[in-house]
Amino acid sequence: MKRIWIALAVLGSLAGPARAADIFEKVGTFDGQFLKIGLGARAAGMGGAYVALADDPTAVYWNPAGIARLVEDKTEVMVSHVEWPSDVNVDQAAIVFHFKKLPGALAVNARSLTIADEPVRDSFRPEGTGEFFDAGYASFGATYARSFTDKFSAGASISMVRLGLAEFSQSTVTFDLGTLYDVGVAGMKIGFCIQNIGGQVQFIDREARIPTVFRVGTSADLIKNGTSHLIGSFEFSHPPDNAERLNLGAEYGFKDYLFLRVGNNFNYDSEGFAAGAGVRFPISAIKTNANFDYAYTDMKTLGASHRLSLRVRF
Repeated sequence: MKRIWIALAVLGSLAGPARAADIFEKVGTFDGQFLKIGLGARAAGMGGAYVALADDPTAVYWNPAGIARLVEDKTEVMVSHVEWPSDVNVDQAAIVFHFKKLPGALAVNARSLTIADEPVRDSFRPEGTGEFFDAGYASFGATYARSFTDKFSAGASISMVRLGLAEFSQSTVTFDLGTLYDVGVAGMKIGFCIQNIGGQVQFIDREARIPTVFRVGTSADLIKNGTSHLIGSFEFSHPPDNAERLNLGAEYGFKDYLFLRVGNNFNYDSEGFAAGAGVRFPISAIKTNANFDYAYTDMKTLGASHRLSLRVRF
C-alpha cells in the first residue's frame, strides 16, 4: 500500500507540470482575444459571474438566452465603456426590442477595441519614421431569444468579427448559444453558454482560430425582503487557450435603487478582485428610469481596469 501511495504521488507531481506545459503551449495561439473581455459594469463588479443572471442587454455577450427575460413591453438600450491597461478601450452598445407578432426578443449590438495610433519604426529610425499605424477589433451582431416555458429560455447570436492591423484586415463569423433555467427554489437559476463558435482568421500566411469559450454557472437569492436583496452567483468557464477559470460574485440591492457588488476572478493571468456600485434613477422627460453602474477590477501587475455602463428602458 505504501508503494502504491508513493507511485500515485510521483504520477501526480509529473502530471502537474505536464498540464501546465499543455496550458502554456496554447497561450497566444488564438486570435480575437478582445472577445474574452467581459462587458458591462454590473457583471464585472460581480467578478464576471454572470452567465446565470444575464438580465440586461449585456446578455448578448454573457448569455443570449437572457434577453428573453427582459420586460416585453419595453425597449432597452445599454452602452458600456471599458478602460483596459495600456490605453486600450473597449466600447459596446446594445438595444433589445420586441415585436408583437414574434415571440421572444431581438437584439443588435456592436463593440470595438481601439488603441492610440503607434509610430512606425525600423532599425534605422527607432524613434519613428514619421508615419503611424493603427490596430483594432470590431464585432457586429444580432441575437434572438425566447422563453419556451415559464422556467426555460434559449437564445442564439450571430456576429461578424473584424480584426485590423495597419493595412491588414480579416473578417469572420461566429455564433453563440445559451440557455437559462429557473430552478424554482430561492430564485436559483442555471445558465450555460458557448461563445464564439466557428471563427477562424488568417493574417498573411498565419491562420488562427477565434477562442470558443464554454460557460456554466448558477445564481440564487441569498436574502430577499421588503428593502434588501442579496444575490450570489458562481460561474465556471473553460477557454481553449488557458486554464479553467472560476468566478464568484455577489450583489446587494437596497430598495432596488442602490446596488453594491463584489467578486473575484480565480485562476486568471491578470484579473483578480472586483467591486462596483450602481444607482437607478428616474428620467422624467421620457417617464422611465435608467441604471448607471461602475466597476473596478484589479489587473495585478498591469494595474486596474474601470468600467462604466448606462442602461435605459422606454
